[in-house]
This record gives sequence, C-alpha cells and structure tokens, in this order.
Amino acid sequence: MYTTAFLDIPALRTAGGSIALPGSKSISNRVLLLAALCAGSTTVLDPLDSDDTRIMVTALEELGCGVESVAGGLRIAGLGGQLKTRRARLFMGNAGTAMRPLTAALALLGGEFELSGVARMHERPIGDLVDALRGLGCRIDYLGRPGYPPLRIAPPRLQLDQPVRVRGDVSSQFLTALLMALPLVAAKQDIVIEVDGELISKPYIEITLNLLARFGIAVQRQGWQRFTIPAGSRYRSPGTIAVEADASSASYFIALGALTTGAAGQKEVRIEGVGADSIQGDIRFVDAARAMGATIVSGANWLEVSRGAWPLHAIDIDCNHIPDAAMTLAVLALYADGPSTLRNIASWRVKETDRIAAMAAELRKLGALVDEGADFLRVTPPATPADWRAASIRTYDDHRIAMCFALAAFNPAGLPVRIEDPKCVAKTFPDYFEALFSLAHTYAARIPVICVDGPSASGKGTLAAALAERLGYHYLDSGALYRLTGLAAVRAGFALDAAHEVAIAAMAQQLPIRFSATQIWLDGEDVSDAIRTEQAGMNASQVSALPAVRTALLALQHGFRRLPGLVADGRDMGTVVFPDAPLKIFLTASAARRAERRYKQLISKGIPAILDSLRADLEARDTRDSSRSVAPLKPAEDALLLDNSDMSIEQSVLRVLDEWQRKQPFGATPLIP
Repeated sequence: MYTTAFLDIPALRTAGGSIALPGSKSISNRVLLLAALCAGSTTVLDPLDSDDTRIMVTALEELGCGVESVAGGLRIAGLGGQLKTRRARLFMGNAGTAMRPLTAALALLGGEFELSGVARMHERPIGDLVDALRGLGCRIDYLGRPGYPPLRIAPPRLQLDQPVRVRGDVSSQFLTALLMALPLVAAKQDIVIEVDGELISKPYIEITLNLLARFGIAVQRQGWQRFTIPAGSRYRSPGTIAVEADASSASYFIALGALTTGAAGQKEVRIEGVGADSIQGDIRFVDAARAMGATIVSGANWLEVSRGAWPLHAIDIDCNHIPDAAMTLAVLALYADGPSTLRNIASWRVKETDRIAAMAAELRKLGALVDEGADFLRVTPPATPADWRAASIRTYDDHRIAMCFALAAFNPAGLPVRIEDPKCVAKTFPDYFEALFSLAHTYAARIPVICVDGPSASGKGTLAAALAERLGYHYLDSGALYRLTGLAAVRAGFALDAAHEVAIAAMAQQLPIRFSATQIWLDGEDVSDAIRTEQAGMNASQVSALPAVRTALLALQHGFRRLPGLVADGRDMGTVVFPDAPLKIFLTASAARRAERRYKQLISKGIPAILDSLRADLEARDTRDSSRSVAPLKPAEDALLLDNSDMSIEQSVLRVLDEWQRKQPFGATPLIP
C-alpha cells in the first residue's frame, strides 16, 4: 500500500491481464458480526482485510468474541447472543458498516457502551436509527450533536408490541442494522419493521437478507416497506461461509477494460472472484458499462471486459441500485460522447464525505463541466484533448474518490494525474494502486525517472532511497549490480572469466533483484551483507570487465523503469542509463566530508579505519572514476549540481523534492506525509 503524501500516476495508455479482487467490505462486515452473534464457531473464508474490517474485528474482540486466523480466513467463536463484556468504549473509525449494526446490536443486548469515530463519522447521521431503537425501549444518548455519533448506550427496557419504524431515504444501513439486531431478542411474536419513505440502496438490503438466511433468519419481505422477522428466530452458524469478491471494487477494473485497448497481446481485462450471480447490487454496474459501450462476458465467478464503442456513449441513469459503483461512472463520463447524468444519488451526501460536492469539484479540475443537485450529477466531458487538465485530486479521506480518479490517467491528452493521500484506499482495497499498475502499461518515456549520480561516499544511495520512499517510486541501487552478478555467478558455479561471459550475461539480464532503503534481495534472499565483503568486491571487478555483462546489466537497469516511477543512483544513471530522465542530480561533497562520513559509518559497525587513509582512497577513486574510458564519472549536462557537504539528509531530500515539484503540472502539494 502506498503511504506517501501523494501518488503521481503517469499518463497511461493500455491495460490488460487478470486481477483477483479482495473480498466485499459490505459482505465481510455483515458476516463477521453475524458470526459473532451466533453460538458456536464459524469459519469466514476470504474476508476483506482492510481498515473497516479490522475495526469490526477489534470491536468484536473487545466485546469478548474469539477471533482466530486460519488458512484462508478467520474463525469466529460466537457469543451466542450473550455479551462477555458489558462495558466498553469502542472506536469505529469511519466504518459505517461497523458503526450502524453494532449500535443496534449493543442497544438490544444490554450493557454500557460508548461508540465514537473519526471526525467525519461524527458528521454522518445516525438519528433515524437511534429513533427507531428508542421506539423499542433502547436507551441511547448523544454525546455531541443530536442525531450524530458519538453515542452512549445503556441497558434497554424493551417493548416489542408495535412495529419498528425507520426512515429509508437517508441510508440503507439503518434498516440493515435493525434486520441484523432484532433476531437477538428471540421474541415470542413476529417483529415487524416498517420503512418510512422511499428505501434507497435496495441492493444492499438484498445482501443483508441473503446473509441472514445463511445464518438461519428467514425474513419475510412485503415490497420494500415492510419486513417481518418470524417469532422465535434464532441465529444458527452455517459452519463455513465464503465472502465473494467486492463488486464495488470490480467497477474500477470493469471501467479499465471499457476505456483502454489491450496490452501485450491481451484483448481484455479479466476479473476473478465475482461474476453474474453475485449477491451484491453493484454487480449491476456491468449493465451501466454495457450501456456506455463496453464489451463484457461473464461467468459464475469471473468477468472479462474489453473496449467496445469509442468514445463511450453518454448515459442518463438512475443509480439508486449502484450508489458506490456509480462514482466510477462519473469518471467514465469523462470519456463519453456527450453529457452523462447520474440520478438518485442523494445518499452520496452522507457517505465518507459529501461525494456529490467532492466529485463535482475534482471532475472540474480535469476540465469537465459539471452540474450538481441535491441528488444528481451531470458531467460534460472535455470537448477535445486540449481541454483536459493535469490535476491534483483531493481525496477527502474517501477511498472511492482515490480509486476512481486514478482512471483519469488514461486521458487522451497524455497528462499525468496526482492522487493526494493514496493510503485512504486502505478502507476497502489496500493494494488497489499496485493492482492497477500490474495491468496498466504506458510508453517507457512517460514513466518518470530521477537519477542521483555522484562520487563514492557522497550519500547518493541514502538520498535516492529516501526520495523513492517519499514518492512511492521503485528504487535502483546500480552500484550493487556488479556485486550481485558476481555473487550469483559464483553460486551458479561459473568462473568469472571470458569463457563464461555469455552465460553470466544471460543470467545477469534476468537477475531477480529487489532494493529497499536498507536491504538488497536476490531471489528472495537478503544478501545485503553478502555483497559487501572484500571478496564480493573483487568478484564485481572481474565481471565488470566482461562487455557482454555490462550490456546485459544495462538492459536489466532499463527494466527497473516501472510504474509509477523510479529513483536510480549510481555514477552514470543520468549520462548513460537514463539520459532522458526528467530530473538528474549530481550529488557531491568535499573529500574531507565524505571521508569523515565513511569513517563514522565504519566505526559504528566496529570496523577499524584511519581517517587520512579513507580520504586518500576517495580522492584516488575520484580520479580513476572521472578518467575511465567507459562511462566516466561526470555530471549530465542538464543535471542539478548539489553539494551536500553542509546539508543533512532531510535537507537534501527536500531540496530535490522541491526541484521535482517545480517540474510537475499539479501546483503545490505538501511534501511531507
């Protein structure tokens, strides 16, 4: 997961391949709570691992529920409708799928509880659910603004002789919460819930009813206004239950297939884990994508999507049945042949943020014309590629805004897109951007590279690793490549001579290497120490004298240029390996300061050293490096010369990031997470 302050996505061109989606958040949190309310043990397979589900699991554990990790999922030791903990303060973050049903369950089970969340949770209405529960005799007080969390819950004085009434036109989660909680009272008579107003997001109620049936509760439904829980209903564990992949998350990859051409011989995007028989309402996003022109083939547990009509067809659609996935339609509308209108989306106003206002603001940044109303959004796409704008997308701590706007990187103008606070996707899909980059492709020249060259002990490796971490880019320590090649060749049994040059070169081009700020892995093994020995240095010198190996390693280094970007350090990154890099840094410091740094480093590791000798060695190496016939050490003509003799690492990082910011089209964005 990217934890950077922002993530810059280069202009993307094509996409293709297969993606396995994480489990549904809506199903996961419902199943986790239902399993906790049952007696006995329930194994939940493939639950979503995200912020929202972790919040639910933590709350259940605090209430005395046993949760154990098992192969493929979690085993829940249910409470059997009897809480082991009857007094607790529970933090619910911004997880509505945890806050609402737990409020109802705890209000009925009895005990003293306080439920709170992040600031945005305290702006999300819960008054209609509280009113319905108070009508049953539940005792719930507001600890802040009336109608909103945080809440205090006390033991109830239940009265079940009248129907329970709840509004349905603000959030379907209120009705879901009641449907899941009321079987706990095991009433001798039927319990009736009557919905006031038009019920929104009906497909989410269908999920609830489907899962309740799996746990032994057969709710009788009369239209969408009256729901009856039969007398004596009790939860029964299904033993094992699997969570299907998230249909809302599928919408981003359905859209990806609809708006891109295939890549690397692949004609479509294949989505594993959810198909036409999904119990999730957001699977009907497939119908909307087809209406816009996408070609979609579906099976029981998979979808294949490819581009059909282009540009996409504009649509006018009632989105009540796909409230979350409809956000993806708003971004797809940027690629349509005219204005598209999304209707019946009033529920967007009370989600993780005011999604109607937020989507309108961010779409306008990209060049779209947007009209917004109380329950609709009309999007007119940029008229021509020249009307598109590079934009820094504010995400409002809303995972779905971050995910859907990443698709704007496929714009016809070839402009990059910046996603602020990308870690907000942890709410439902922590690895979303990694999944997107695994399918997306673009021209190599569009993938940004920052080169950091300089003499030995200048701190280029430290600077480059810090830059890569701050930007979320890949990192290449080119200075380690010959050492790694020598190590791999020796382990493979090759003599480091011309007779084995071809074999070593073939191996070098395919070396499975990974770098981090402090470690180097070769084929999954940490070899950071193994390549720093004196013998490893001698081996590196031998293989570096083989021309075919040098050519192979050049190709290997080019392969590190992967989405979303690369920071590479060495002695010829800007002059030889990546001469087209948009930012080149030549980092240096005085020989005296570099010797002092090297001396402190060696002493800290318990390695004896003499300061004057280190300085002499560095000066001699500078002379050799700058006068060698192949790729001599020198700054690229367009490099930024940075003398860090009197700068800290952080000062150097901020200096380079400031230079990088000036080259971007997004305007000012905070550099520090």
